[in-house]
Amino acid sequence: MSEVFEGYERQYCELSANLSRKCTAAGALAGEQKKQKLSDIRAGLEDAEALIRKMDLEARGLQPNVKAVLLAKLREYKSDLNNVKSEVKRIASGNLNAAARDELLESGMADALTASADQRSRLMTTTERLNQSSGRIKDSRRTMIETEELGVSILQDLHSQRQALLHANNTLHGVDDNIGKSKRIMTAMSRRMSRNKWIIGVIIVVLVIAIALVLYFKLVK
Repeated sequence: MSEVFEGYERQYCELSANLSRKCTAAGALAGEQKKQKLSDIRAGLEDAEALIRKMDLEARGLQPNVKAVLLAKLREYKSDLNNVKSEVKRIASGNLNAAARDELLESGMADALTASADQRSRLMTTTERLNQSSGRIKDSRRTMIETEELGVSILQDLHSQRQALLHANNTLHGVDDNIGKSKRIMTAMSRRMSRNKWIIGVIIVVLVIAIALVLYFKLVK
């Protein structure tokens, strides 16, 4: 949840509780004291409405799943504030006699306070659920970041392995070229050796024939 929203929410809850107490006190007053108390309550209502508008703007700028929960809370807050406004109007009307005022304080205000307590209980439950959802969102975000970091590390390792394979491939090509050159050299040497053997064989045959002719001529003489 947004820290800004939580700050506005705390201020509103404190102000709402204070307004409820002031309404209870204003119902038992009369004359100028009652007017002064109602003036204070109306100023507090304006502050409460300003806080609700700020919370509404802050909630609409958040993620959809969080925004939906916060807007539901705001509807509860607005309903609670409307109850306080209605109570202020009844107190300000001045048409209630002492008996009606006592009955209102005993019944109507009790019902309003009970409804307010129920609303606050629902709001606390909603807040707790929202906090749990925020915790799960933070855990999911942390897991996503860890997964992203792991993916980046794996990609870096794969890139390093690819570079190593390319280097090995280039080395193999160089070795293959050297082997090809060596093969051509060995073939040329083999051909020269064969040619030299034939030349030596011819020379030997010529020498044998020459020696045989020399011996023949000597024996003839």
